Amino acid sequence: MPRPSPFSGEDDPFGPSPRGDDGAPDEPVRDPVPLLLEGLTKSQIEAVKATEGPVLVLAAAGSGKTRVITRRIAFLLACGVPPWSILALTFTNKAAGEMRERVMRLCHDVLHLPESAVRGLTVTTFHSLCARLLRRYADQAGLKPDFTIYDASDQSSLVKKTIEALQLSTSNWPARSVLGAISAAKNQLLDAADFAARAGDFYSRTIAKIYTAYDKAMRTAGAVDFDDLLVVTAKLLRGNEAVREDCRRRWKYLLIDEYQDTNHAQFVIASMLAGGPAAETPQAAPPAAGASIPGSQPNIFVVGDPKQAIYGWRGADIANILEFEEHYPAARVITLGENFRSTEPILAVADSLIRNNRLRKHKDLYTTRPGGGKVEVTLCRDEHHEARLISDWFKLLHDPRFDPEDPRPGIPWREMAVLYRTNALSRVMEDTLRAAGIPYIIARGTAFYERDEIRNALAYLRVIANPADSISLGRIINVPTRGLGSTTISKLEEAAQARAVPLLEVVRSPQTVTSVNARAIAACTRFTQLLDGWTGNGQFLGSEVSGSLAELVERVIRESGLEAMYRAQAAAGKSEADLERLDNLAELVSSARDFELEYQPQSDPALDAPRSADDEPTVPPLLAMLRAYLESVSLVADADTVDPSQGAVTMLTLHAAKGLEFPAVAIIGLEEGMLPHARALQAEREMEEERRLCFVGITRAMQHLHMTTAKYRTIRGLPERTIPSRFVSEISQQHCTFSDQSAVDAGLEGTGWDGGDIVERHVVEEDESGNALRGGGKFPVGCTVRHPQFGVGRIRQVTTGMNARATIEFKAVGVKTLVLEYARLQRID
Repeated sequence: MPRPSPFSGEDDPFGPSPRGDDGAPDEPVRDPVPLLLEGLTKSQIEAVKATEGPVLVLAAAGSGKTRVITRRIAFLLACGVPPWSILALTFTNKAAGEMRERVMRLCHDVLHLPESAVRGLTVTTFHSLCARLLRRYADQAGLKPDFTIYDASDQSSLVKKTIEALQLSTSNWPARSVLGAISAAKNQLLDAADFAARAGDFYSRTIAKIYTAYDKAMRTAGAVDFDDLLVVTAKLLRGNEAVREDCRRRWKYLLIDEYQDTNHAQFVIASMLAGGPAAETPQAAPPAAGASIPGSQPNIFVVGDPKQAIYGWRGADIANILEFEEHYPAARVITLGENFRSTEPILAVADSLIRNNRLRKHKDLYTTRPGGGKVEVTLCRDEHHEARLISDWFKLLHDPRFDPEDPRPGIPWREMAVLYRTNALSRVMEDTLRAAGIPYIIARGTAFYERDEIRNALAYLRVIANPADSISLGRIINVPTRGLGSTTISKLEEAAQARAVPLLEVVRSPQTVTSVNARAIAACTRFTQLLDGWTGNGQFLGSEVSGSLAELVERVIRESGLEAMYRAQAAAGKSEADLERLDNLAELVSSARDFELEYQPQSDPALDAPRSADDEPTVPPLLAMLRAYLESVSLVADADTVDPSQGAVTMLTLHAAKGLEFPAVAIIGLEEGMLPHARALQAEREMEEERRLCFVGITRAMQHLHMTTAKYRTIRGLPERTIPSRFVSEISQQHCTFSDQSAVDAGLEGTGWDGGDIVERHVVEEDESGNALRGGGKFPVGCTVRHPQFGVGRIRQVTTGMNARATIEFKAVGVKTLVLEYARLQRID
């Protein structure tokens, strides 16, 4: 049974905990538990009520795992567990936001708790938690509290400069490849020195040199990258007992969603926070009085599905979930196999596919939605034919008038999606949807924040939040132009590098740099005065300092000259793109306002930093909010931008689709080398991940699923013959309708679904003697036949030889040309 927190607000290292006037949590309404469990299955109820000890929930796709997590949090609160002792972790801001919203709704509607009674509950992402912990424990982690989080573009810029500074060629050592090697090392918790010690060949030794210089440059800039957020936190928790116990004293109940996607660093973070057998480390000292006891059973509750482990390419380790019971021998395992999302044929196709994987935990999949149409699998001529076919399919689903016999209402555009393995497949599909007048959006989460005008505005904000951020400063020091040419900037950067100080320190004293002229010195002075005006000389105090985050962002955009610069460009160019830049800057102010309205300081561990003598926060509130906002911008993911309320078809990669669902889904590009990807063709482990990726795509579909493969696909401007994906042959044939629409000589051009020839090929009909009916001899011209889909018809023409065909006039659907080997015809006269 859950226990109340053993510490008072005075003892809580994260500051006073929100309580009622009597010092106890507000009393929930009488016996709300039956209402919390209402509508749950037996397995879901078991998971919700499993509050103590380690628990592994194996949740199949569409099995209601988010419902289980949110009900379990509410159940803990109903049982008297203080909200500040609960920590729920997931992978995207979107998932964390939805989870938090559901919990708040349960607490209000079912438990009748006031909002104050849930204050302190932490529902966040791994990266956001780590960013905030590192700000709180910056000294112990060897960082400055005002560190900047570098995104992929910032990292690339810095590593290119690092490579050039080492007099290496960026052609021989591409930034992307180097960063990939550094990221892989960090994921194994190897710092630059550890990696260098293990480097045995020329390639590894060179990477080690770049890694060492890159890490030094990051520290000089007061910056961390995404990997650092996890790695530094993992090392901090593993190596610092005081920090580790601070966290364990606060968070007694740890819940982790999508556990199959955790990497090694995240596994270490979870283990250190939870305690217990998996957290025992050689360097850990004997526990202090009142500390967690190594070997005791922690309250760690993880939910995941090994079948949906699709992020091995970025360091996720499926072993974390497969070996959970080895890490926690007393773990309780609960299986959620009932699917509430997909119809029976869709689920059967997904299940038949994933059974070809060996590295998995088996669980039977079943659905509460029997019936439903078969999954459509179509062989197209090329990518253009493929795109037209899917476009026509969407139109048919959207407007049932295309099919008078279909009584179903139309499906809105926003409930349809196109999924693909790589972004390169989207272009032709985009062109076709646009030409067909079908609205669409492409879910690329960082697109807005990657636009030039937004990156410039954010660079100003980053310099305000972290004056040591030389990469951001270098981006905007002369944007808009202020009399600082590239030669002057290079001299300033060289001086900063020689003195081993941040660039801004040199900009504040440009007269100390040789050959910097008076005009440039004056420009530097005006620039630093601008910064000081926004920050109150770094104190964030005074009447001149903005009173809100949105006001600060608006001032920066206006007073920096960015708004005027883009307005002048729009006036000169008179292009829509230039006008959109101003709209985008306005939208950035709106995003700051939205963040400000939703920001909850009491849930931000970074704000619980040590207090000064007068008990005031050492970090000014506006600066803390700015840092949190910049973190949220840096941690945007692809799935975060999918807006189901938009009236448009959603286009996104299979990786980005994880966690989403749509009534109608098209998966395009099922060919060898595409899905599965070429790099997986030689390694079974990678092939299994590709199969899991296809499984994820299939299980996004609720009612309708269409999978396509093209006979030819244009690669680098040339059409290449493809091989259909092996996954097509692995799926359950009895739950699919296979159509070959690739034959150029069969009059298929542009037919789509409005009466074009369809060739079914998933069952070969046999005669009474068991021989396959492959030739035209069994079906002479003039005979009457029955087709399982098209009904009764009369054969008008037959061609013999390989792929013998029959042209048939059906009473219901008109003339069709079918390949006899696959047609499943039955002669009835």
